[in-house]
Amino acid sequence: MAYKINEELIEKIKDTVNIVELVSRYVNLKPSGSNYVGLCPFHNEKTPSFTVSESKNLFHCFGCGEGGDLISFVMKIENLSFVESVKLLADMYNIPLETYDKTFNEEIKKEKDILYKINKEAALFYIYKLRKTPKALEYLRGRNIDHNTISKFGLGYAPNSWNEIYDYLKSKGYQDSDIEKAGLINRRKDNTGYYDKFRNRIIFPIIDNRNRIVGFGGRILGEGKPKYLNSPDTIIFEKGKNLYGINLVHKMSNREKIILVEGYMDVISLFACGITYSVASLGTAFTQDQAKLLKRYGKNIYICYDSDNAGIKAALKALDILEKEEVKAKVIVLPGGLDPDDFIREKGLDEFKRLEENALNSIDFKLYILKKKYNLDKLEEKIKFTKEAAKLLKILSSPIERDVYIDRISKETNISKEAIGREVFGNSYKSNTRIYKDKYINGKNRYNKNKILPVKAVLEPAHLKAEKNLLKLMIQNVDYYKRIKRSLDREDFFNYECKNLVNIIYDEYENNPGLTKLSIGLIINKLEDKDDIDYEIIDEIFNIDIVTEDINKLIEDSINTVNYFKLKIERESLANKIKELDLKKEKKKEDVEELRSLCIRLTELDKELKTHMQRLGKEGT
Repeated sequence: MAYKINEELIEKIKDTVNIVELVSRYVNLKPSGSNYVGLCPFHNEKTPSFTVSESKNLFHCFGCGEGGDLISFVMKIENLSFVESVKLLADMYNIPLETYDKTFNEEIKKEKDILYKINKEAALFYIYKLRKTPKALEYLRGRNIDHNTISKFGLGYAPNSWNEIYDYLKSKGYQDSDIEKAGLINRRKDNTGYYDKFRNRIIFPIIDNRNRIVGFGGRILGEGKPKYLNSPDTIIFEKGKNLYGINLVHKMSNREKIILVEGYMDVISLFACGITYSVASLGTAFTQDQAKLLKRYGKNIYICYDSDNAGIKAALKALDILEKEEVKAKVIVLPGGLDPDDFIREKGLDEFKRLEENALNSIDFKLYILKKKYNLDKLEEKIKFTKEAAKLLKILSSPIERDVYIDRISKETNISKEAIGREVFGNSYKSNTRIYKDKYINGKNRYNKNKILPVKAVLEPAHLKAEKNLLKLMIQNVDYYKRIKRSLDREDFFNYECKNLVNIIYDEYENNPGLTKLSIGLIINKLEDKDDIDYEIIDEIFNIDIVTEDINKLIEDSINTVNYFKLKIERESLANKIKELDLKKEKKKEDVEELRSLCIRLTELDKELKTHMQRLGKEGT
């Protein structure tokens, strides 16, 4: 449904919402003069530098620089767009949204409110019943789930009865139709009444990121089928749009990472061991909507499904869905058909952390599965493995990644890199070194300084362009080399290919005083033993056509650009060191002294950067 987002609505939200009350939902704020302070939710800190001004309706962090109004706070904390944040705030504070089709229905909101109340009442009933049912408590304790964890997740028990929840909710004044809409009861086939949907089950309330109970999951206590049972989809609950445990991640995670698991017990077992950043996909196939939700709560996403065939297939599908959302997830591979719940109870937290550290990226995981599928000791299966692996490598956009994997597969299968490369790219494949030796040494497509090359429609960073220009000039003329060397050391070149090239140039001129210029063939031969060289960049340098009315100004500007970038890198490194030292709770005398000298150097760097900006005619970067 489309809504009108206009200035009037935005002003109404700002007038209605108290920024202190809003921020307090996420941050523990304390009064400080006319403002409120707390630990910043956007970066790790031990001393509060996050300030909220009630009178100005603004927030600001003096540590990381984040700041703005209540809408920008929601955008940042919830990882939402401006429009999504406005809609969320309007929903949170019951501010009506005018729709384009004028079909906004207050009745739907009332119906939703009733279902939320019914679910909350039902959850309290199930919690009470768990406390009064020793066999249910014994089952949970047998799974290493203590009282604190039971309380955190609001776990309960549905009695082995046909109508206890129905009778209880009726006694609270709720209508049959509303209890049925909540998915807690089913109508009898003969239409003579209703019966409870959940019976003799451990109950897992499903709570959304706004702390509302939207549905329930139930695990049978003892034997019986189905083992797990979920609430049906309702107007407040869609399995494919929710994640179990997201409410606790919302409150307790630093949002650096999040682990996707399959089941309720997986989330609970991990939480009980101190891993407070896992969620489950509610027993359904992972969906695009769940991927979008997951993306909001973790920069680094891990998939940890059961290690059986079904779990592997589900993990592959989840990887593909996350890739569509431009998320590069990793997979935690569990041994021996275990699920996360079994593994954490049998092997412990340290072993799980080790697996997390060694999680596989998408390509590595798919290759791991292929290795399990084929016996590489058998020639026929080795060929099949290599052909399927080659299909995976075709999708890689990075030439370096492709070369690394081709090299690895070559070593594992004892099949040549050339053969694997041809399988990936076709018969035209040659290794980078061979292509450029052919081009510049063997006379095929020989380098021609008069050749006009197509202009690449890519805006490259200024420092890279400057490095390339300087390298081309030094290759062409020893006088340019001498002038540039007076201003720049080898270490001042940042790009990997440029670093390798400048080392060759400096070495050749230093070791051969009579040289007036360098041959491209010599440079290619020298590069042959270097790892991971991107020859496209080398090719671009060789083919630069220096056209300028003032070569001296070009050299001076290029040197200034390289130096400016070097200073920027140093400044970033320095700022990070200052931040680390500043966050230390107990600072030693040497820490204070180091902090002082770092701050002095930072001031000097800022002055140097300003000078370089003036030389380059920049206002800033």
